[in-house]
Parts: sequence; structure tokens; C-alpha cells
Amino acid sequence: MQTQEILRVLRLPELGDLGQFFRSLSATTLDSGGARRSVIGDGPQLLTHYYDDARTMYEVFRRGLSISGNGPCLGFRNPKQPYQWLSYQEVADRAEFLGSGLLQHNCKPCTDQFIGVFAQNRPEWIIAELACYTYSMVVIPLYDTLGPGAIRYIIDTADISTVIVDKPQKAVVLLEHVERKETPGLKLIILMEPFEEALKDRGQDCGVVIKSMQAVEDCGQRNHHVPVPPKPSDLSIVCFTSGTTGNPKGAMLTHGNVVADFSGFLKVTEKVIFPRQDDVLISFLPLAHMFERVIQSVVYCHGGRVGFFQGDIRLLSDDMKALCPTIFPVVPRLLNRMYDKIFSQADTSLKRWLLEFAAKRKQAEVRSGIIRNDSIWDELFFHKIQAGLGGSVRMIVTGAAPASPTVLGFLRAALGCQVYEGYGQTECTAGCTFTTPGDWTSGHVGAPLPCNHIKLVDVKELNYWTSKGEGEICVRGPNVFKGYLKDPERTKEALDDDGWLHTGDIGKWLPGEYIAPEMIENIYIRGEPVAQVYVHGDSLKAFLVGIVVPDPEVMPSWAQKRGIEGTYAELCTNKELKKAILEDMVRLGKESGLHSFEQVKAIHIHSDMFSVQNGLLTPTLKAKRPELREYFKKQIEELYSISM
Repeated sequence: MQTQEILRVLRLPELGDLGQFFRSLSATTLDSGGARRSVIGDGPQLLTHYYDDARTMYEVFRRGLSISGNGPCLGFRNPKQPYQWLSYQEVADRAEFLGSGLLQHNCKPCTDQFIGVFAQNRPEWIIAELACYTYSMVVIPLYDTLGPGAIRYIIDTADISTVIVDKPQKAVVLLEHVERKETPGLKLIILMEPFEEALKDRGQDCGVVIKSMQAVEDCGQRNHHVPVPPKPSDLSIVCFTSGTTGNPKGAMLTHGNVVADFSGFLKVTEKVIFPRQDDVLISFLPLAHMFERVIQSVVYCHGGRVGFFQGDIRLLSDDMKALCPTIFPVVPRLLNRMYDKIFSQADTSLKRWLLEFAAKRKQAEVRSGIIRNDSIWDELFFHKIQAGLGGSVRMIVTGAAPASPTVLGFLRAALGCQVYEGYGQTECTAGCTFTTPGDWTSGHVGAPLPCNHIKLVDVKELNYWTSKGEGEICVRGPNVFKGYLKDPERTKEALDDDGWLHTGDIGKWLPGEYIAPEMIENIYIRGEPVAQVYVHGDSLKAFLVGIVVPDPEVMPSWAQKRGIEGTYAELCTNKELKKAILEDMVRLGKESGLHSFEQVKAIHIHSDMFSVQNGLLTPTLKAKRPELREYFKKQIEELYSISM
């Protein structure tokens, strides 16, 4: 029953861009400055990386190459055809060839070299990105929804001389800017798809070289350059966000920023649903946004596969059936459509009643921590829904907008997989909060990630006060960006002198409880000297405490092995023995995968067994928790006062 906070987030028009309403459930510790951090982690330091050999995005891919055994990496398909796959080695080789080819075309192997990528999700996008990382160059994604004016602004502001595009139509858009002398620095356009000679001639007329991606790769293969890998502190990507007013803002993110963010995700989920080499991700959310890129990085780091949709969202279901993904990154808008479609097919009142009844039965299981897809309800009602997603999804991750609690609650039950929700923005790489595994309630976006602190600050003009648990949400940590490209004024607005990112969103913390003590007790009860244990948590305290009844038959000999002598009654008051029992319980907890916040920090030794007769057990020998809490009220208060 760890401290939780519900974070409600509202838009501040004059400060922020999200314009959305969030709630966040958070298991945290609190420092003297009011900043909260995740209780998941190995120490007081914020998480910067998960693997020592994967501290940059280049190393992340190389790690995947190594552990995959040159397995399949990037998948694509033609209409009504199965997926075709490029292996990890093919992707790595093509990236080196493309990167070497870029160097032969006047690009420099350094973080001052910006390469634009203007394309839909596809394998060549990832190859282009990896080519940049292989030679310490920086990716700048361009995307249609920014509008032509914004694309012109980005190319001009970032001094982009080379853009890699997917289709000839996009090359035409770029050439029009050059012809109007709006982007005079653009000198090279590289096309992923075939194009006509007339396009090359048009480019030549305005001083732009147009080449196929294959031609540049061939050039690089003939003139191979040794990789120039980046450092964690080096810039990896500049992500331009539209903002609410004015020109787009180019958020500068380092390799270390991205690695820290997805490492936080790994740390939170490591005990329950760790990524595997056989994981498959369906890629359809724009790679120009960091949410998709962070989730994909997790897959590459573990040697998994990424399959790209055909480019038409209307064919996504068909792509998923062909791919059978295990990881499904999604935005709430699509979840809402799934939900509406499911209920639209329940076209009679009886069908709808049966669907809702089955969902309630499974939602009850979810609330008790049971996530499965093999119940009678799945067989009767939900199997077809799951098959529509390929039948293999084990994790859904949603973010970028608020998710409906009703929709999330239903889909957690109907899909029979773990559904995680996060909150964040580009300026903190992607996410800064994430669902705590085991807490499958809806209407929140989770705890602070182990890679960042979160605090609230007063917003006087709107009457939000931290004294009331309200205020603007601020984030600090290794996932927070370095500022906006060539925009010191807006950088200063977003980042204060102490490194806090001011999100422009309003949050409010509310208390709650979520840890299931019975699960922890069932672990501790396996301890040799322990006969009974009661684990207690207070929503206003930062840790758990316990009442332990030692086994009168086992404890004397167990104590004797540790050089502690005495009768049972004497041993129950022995401080040295109490310390030994606590250490043994913590050891068991670690071996069983308990996080630090799930471990008791102090215990009281009680010599009398809990029983039906003394009112502490039910007739079926279950703990009567309210009675135990009241019975040991004094001891619990002492444990908290001593341990503070």
C-alpha cells in the first residue's frame, strides 16, 4: 500500500502545447525540494542507461545485431503478400554503405551535419537513421502535417543540405522551395523510390542533385569509410514540434536522452514483461515523433523485429494479421475506434448485454492481477477480437493523448494483454511517467520513470498552488532535452537554470493505495524462521512495515546457527535476531523479484500467533486486515517513527 498520487493535467495556453487532460497514478519518493521520483531503481541516482554496452543509439542497434544471431530485423509487405525481412546484418551493412555514400557527397561525420528524412514509416527510414548514427550525424525528421511553410522553415533554420525522401512527390515539394529561393542551402535529395529523369533535370536546373538511395549506397560500398560512432552526450536527433503559435521548435535530443528514456521503460517493466528476441512490433505511428522511436529502440536493443504497415491505415488490421505482432504501440484515437467497432458489432441488446457481462467478469480478474487470454470468456467472446490484432499481442503501449478509462478498462479485459499508458512530451524525449506493472486501474498514466524527477510549481496567475498539491508539472533528468535549436529565448522559457523542464501542463497529486500486501506476505512466509507475517502500508508514508510471528519450533535452532541463544520469548525481544530475520525476508523478496518499494523496511516481532480465537484470523484462516491494523496500531506507529 505504497504512496500513490493521481496527477491531473490541464492545458496552460500561455505555457504549454498539449491541450489535454491527464491523470497519473504514481508510486514515488519525495525529496526535500518537493520533487518526486520513482521508487523503482537500484539507488538514489536517476537511471541513465540499462546496458553498459548500449549507451548510444548506434550501440543499441549493434547490441541487437549481436544477440539476434543476424536474425530478421525490418519487415515490409506488398498487398496480400506475406512479410519480407531484412536481417540485422543487411540493415547494418546498408547503413554503413549509405553513410559512406553521404560522406562522398560532401557530408561530414560529425554532430554539426544535419540530415533531413522526409518519408513514411518503412525500412529505409531506419536505414537512413542508422546511417547517420554510424557516422555521428544528426537526423531531422520532416513530415507532411507540419505544412509546406514549416518544412521550409526547418530546412532553412537547420541549414539542411541533404534530405532523404520516399516518393518523387516529396522531392517536388522540396524543389519548389529551392526554386522560390526559400531554401538555398538544399543541395542533395536522395529518393527511396524510383523516379523519372525529368525530376533529375528539374533539380539540376536549380542546383540540386537528385540521386536514388541505391546509387548512394553503391557509391558508399565502393568508397567505404570506417564508422565514426557518437558519444552519449552527442546530439542524435532534432525533433521539430508544431507548438501552439509561431514557427516550429526544434527539440535537441542527445543519444543519452533517448537511451535514458527507454531504459526507464525497461526498468519499470523488467520483472513482468521484459522484451524478448522473438518480439515483433507493428510500426505505423509516425517515426517523426519520439513515442514510436523510443518503443522501436527497445525492440532493436533486444534483437527483436519491426514490421512496417503498408502505408494505409485502413489496411492496418490486415497487416497485423499477417505480422502477428507481440508489441502494439498505439494512440488513444485508434483504441477508441477499436472499442466503437467492437460494440457496433453487438447489434442487439442481448449481444451487448452479454459482451458487457463477459467484460465485467474479466475486468474483475484484471483488478486482482490476472492478465490472460485463455478463459471461457475469451473463448466465447474475445477470441475474434484478439485474432483481429494477429492473436499474439502481449503488450500495448499508449500515449500522446489522454485515454478513456472506459475504453482502456474494457480493452485490458478483452485483449487479455498488458496495457501501459504514459505521459510526456518531446522535450523529455517521449515519456516521463508510465503505468506501474500490476496496477491495472484506468484513468491514469503511471509513476515517474526512474530516469526523471517530477515536481509541481505554483502558477499564481491561474491560482494553482503546490500547498494544495497543484501546480505546473516540471521534469528533470537525463531524458530532458538540451534546448531548442537556434532558439535561446524559447529554450529559456522551457528550461530553468536548475535544469527543470516546465511542461506547461497543470498537475494535481491525490493520495491512494495500490500495493497488494497478500502477495508480499506470501513471499515472506517462505522464510525459515517466519510462521506468520502482516505487511502494512500507509498512503502518507514512503515505505512498508511488517509484524512477524516467528515459528516457535524452528526459530531457536535458526537463531543458534547465528550464535544467538535464548528461549522463544527471549529471542522475540532480541534486536540482533530481529535484524537477521529482516535481512532474510529482504533476501527472499529480492529473489522473488520484489521492487525496493515492495520490501518492508522495518519489522516488529510478535510472540503470539494470529488466530480465530484472538480475532485476527477469519474462520477460513485468512488475515483480518482491519483488525490486525488496529491491534498493532501502536507498534506500527513506533516502526514508522523509528525508521523515519
